[in-house]
Amino acid sequence: MPAAAVKSKPLPTQSTAQRPVQLDLPYAPVMKRPLPAGRPREWYITHNRRLKAMRLAIALLDSGVYLPDQARDETIREAARLIGVHPPSDTTCRMVRALMRYSR
Repeated sequence: MPAAAVKSKPLPTQSTAQRPVQLDLPYAPVMKRPLPAGRPREWYITHNRRLKAMRLAIALLDSGVYLPDQARDETIREAARLIGVHPPSDTTCRMVRALMRYSR
C-alpha cells in the first residue's frame, strides 16, 4: 500500500482548514435602545461598564485570546481600538478579565 494512501485522520482538536481562515471584525454594533429612566447615576455607569466589558471580552475571544492571563491591559485596549470603542479604564479591564475567567 502506498504511503499516501495511509493518511491519518486529524485529531479532534486540529483544524482541517487548508489555509488560515480570515475572520471578519469580531464586533458589529446592535441598535441602541434608551435606558430606563429614574435610576441612580451609579447604576447607569455600572451598566454601561458591564456592556463595554462584555463587548471587549467577546472581541478578545474572537481574536484568539482565551485566557484572562493573556488579556493584559494593552491587549484589551488594542481590542477596543479595533472595534471602535473608547479605551477602557483599569476597572473595565479587570471586569473583562473577570468575565473571561467565569465564562469557563
